[in-house]
Amino acid sequence: MHIPPYYKKSTWQRFLAGAFAGAIIAYLIFVYMFGSMYGEMLEENRELKSEVTELKNRNEALLDDNKDLDKKTKEEAKVETIEITVINPNDLPDRLIIHELENLIKDEIDHIVGKKVSLISESYELMTSTIENKDFTIDDFDIQVTIKKLVITKAVELSVKAEVYSGT
Repeated sequence: MHIPPYYKKSTWQRFLAGAFAGAIIAYLIFVYMFGSMYGEMLEENRELKSEVTELKNRNEALLDDNKDLDKKTKEEAKVETIEITVINPNDLPDRLIIHELENLIKDEIDHIVGKKVSLISESYELMTSTIENKDFTIDDFDIQVTIKKLVITKAVELSVKAEVYSGT
């Protein structure tokens, strides 16, 4: 069997040269398109990796913060402040006595600041009797207080009735 010599005809030579040149141009376009698409994909991949890293760091920080909050909530509440109010300020001879009486009562029970609320609530009777059995002397006035309301939370609130019972 014999293959005819088409390569000698100019029409076939132009066709083969065009097909060869077209194949090279198509290959170059393919390489260019693939390269630009691959570059965009690499750039997007790096952006996504950095975003994932950032989200992991944020997640770890939030988990650590959550653990800290869990520890704080598991800890028992502690007394932070003491608030004292005198419910009968008009029965006392002077406004300055009220302020000084509140300071004396705070000095008497300031040791409870920083103690656990559950411990203070268990021994509230001791604190009540300590305050009620003490006579406070201010400017030649002896004042005895009676606790009318006691709220024990992070802020211990005392409402007291003060009575001047003798003067010298």
